[in-house]
Amino acid sequence: MTRYVGVDLHRRRSVIVVLDSDGTELWTKRIDNDPVTLGLEIENAGPAPEVVLEATWGWYWAADVIAQAGGSVHLAHPLGIKGFENRRVKNDRIDARLLADLLRMGRLPESWIAPEGIRYQRELVRYRRKLSQLRAGLKAQVHAVLGKEGLRPPITHLWGPGGSVWLDNTDMAEAYETRVRSLRRLIKIYDTEITKLDARISDVFEGHEGYEVIQQLNGVGPVLAAIFCAELGDVTRFGSAKQVTSWAGLTPRHRESDTTVHRGSITKQGPPLVRWAAIEAISKNHGDDPIKTHYRRVSERRGRNKGRVAAARKLLTLVYYGLRDGEIRSLVPPEAT
Repeated sequence: MTRYVGVDLHRRRSVIVVLDSDGTELWTKRIDNDPVTLGLEIENAGPAPEVVLEATWGWYWAADVIAQAGGSVHLAHPLGIKGFENRRVKNDRIDARLLADLLRMGRLPESWIAPEGIRYQRELVRYRRKLSQLRAGLKAQVHAVLGKEGLRPPITHLWGPGGSVWLDNTDMAEAYETRVRSLRRLIKIYDTEITKLDARISDVFEGHEGYEVIQQLNGVGPVLAAIFCAELGDVTRFGSAKQVTSWAGLTPRHRESDTTVHRGSITKQGPPLVRWAAIEAISKNHGDDPIKTHYRRVSERRGRNKGRVAAARKLLTLVYYGLRDGEIRSLVPPEAT
């Protein structure tokens, strides 16, 4: 008989609950997080158990150990089980029991378990985004210090060669100058690390057909293309482009009950990095293509913000087709007749 195992995973310890096919609790155990210990407990649950854990902190290693121990791994989507949190009593055992019960009844909202190669790609592009954000914060601090001295750069791009010369020759009070020099040294370190990371990402995606194809889209360069490829992963898991835009959180909320219907702003219930990349690509699109035309048409009627979101949905739709088909047919010029 199939056994269902719920694992409430934490940083140091985890709780394991094992149910039979009727929902009877066979045993519960709390363990210290260790690959060997977890593997033994999964093996003790019986042959080929169905195991569920939540997509929470550090689930990668646990999913790999469970698979190696012969278990069939299921990853619970945190948003899907959020509605069960309003309980009178909540503890680790009950949480693990809930996961196992939802799996047993076929009501578990599941997340896609990315294979190791996709996880590696995601780690690289997410780390690059984090470094970029930290560098942007350092640059903002430089502007803030200049503002305290009433200094306004005479050039638009402060971080080019001209900006460095201007900063070198600008007189400031000693405390402000010390801070600016320190920030500039840190920015150079981040520049070096990001450059190395860009080279590594380029090597990882070398020969990736979809990676090259989606760069045909105006505004999508190597960095954004890598984000789309890594975050979407195997696009065949999506049945349509509409599922992709919904997964990315770029579709409006819909609340309906009887004759009452409420439509709101986009859900934002998806990977924030994908939404950022789509909006960033729209901002960098300075051409005259179907995406830009769509942006102008929606903006004229509903404003620039909604225009950008609508254009981002269209761009993500084309990204999906480019990754799925290896070409974006709407960008291919018609054959001469």
